[in-house]
Amino acid sequence: MMALRVAASPGFRIAAVGAARERENTLLSFGRAADHAALAFVEFDVQVTKDGCPVIFHDDFILTQKTEALYERRVTDLLLEEFLSYGVQKESHKVSKPLLRRMEDGRVLTWNTQEDDSLCTLQEVFERVSPRLGFNIELKFDDNIIYPRGNLDHAVQAVLQVVFQYAGNRPIFFSTFQPDAARITRELQSVYPVLFLTEGGTAKHNDSRRNSLNDAIRVCQEYELHGIVSEARGVFKNPSAILKAQESNLAFLTYGQLNNVWEAVYVQHLMGVNGVIVDLVEEISNAVADLSKPDLSQSMSSSSVGIDGKHQAFSQQQLGFLLRLIPELIQQPH
Repeated sequence: MMALRVAASPGFRIAAVGAARERENTLLSFGRAADHAALAFVEFDVQVTKDGCPVIFHDDFILTQKTEALYERRVTDLLLEEFLSYGVQKESHKVSKPLLRRMEDGRVLTWNTQEDDSLCTLQEVFERVSPRLGFNIELKFDDNIIYPRGNLDHAVQAVLQVVFQYAGNRPIFFSTFQPDAARITRELQSVYPVLFLTEGGTAKHNDSRRNSLNDAIRVCQEYELHGIVSEARGVFKNPSAILKAQESNLAFLTYGQLNNVWEAVYVQHLMGVNGVIVDLVEEISNAVADLSKPDLSQSMSSSSVGIDGKHQAFSQQQLGFLLRLIPELIQQPH
């Protein structure tokens, strides 16, 4: 069985407790990820500004406040100079606009972290983050917009131009929830793998290509993509999809809150998942590293579960408990 690879999510934390040390999608956070030897990749979200510059930012809209009023702008409607004017500034003499964030429950809060860093471009990330760390570049598009082919072409080409100029030998793969953007990225280059992001049937979309793991596999087959990145709950709801993906020579990765439960990550490893994108870097990385270590106290026990010919600490009874626990976990709101 292949080793399980670990990638950091945009909002990863090295420690499991406390407030986020730094804001996600910043050079500071990527530098910390590069210092963590167990991490193979870091994931981040790329959007293209109105004047054609790929920048790193997760949300579709950027929020600020002036006096008591909130102002909201779409990232892709901003010029690069406007985008960089939000939050901490690289040059101390520049006046910054407060950077706020809309939470899932609708609240708008100041983006508080222990340490902060300025917004950045894709070029800066290539230039300033250790080449040891691979990049999972998520091409970010608004779920509520139907994009003309020309708009997708423009965005993908802008990203590829930076990648080909600055990537060097760095490991890279692309991912996106936008099926047509995935197809275009695959058509425009053959150097880097392109993976299709899916919620795996845990959410409904008007675009039927996004509504199940089986749909995602068909998208990969039709567009000659290299694999799937699924919400982890989707895998436990439809575990047979992993075998179907393997039969089509597709890589299979997962993301989501379940990947912060190391027992759930372990079960995915047994199921054949190739990699996990996690928030709790240290906890999960250490647990995954232990997957390849033999447990001498269990080495003579026929009830232990073998990985790569080595034994794990789970008995069949414990593993059965985990498999019963997972369906309960996937029903919880995330």
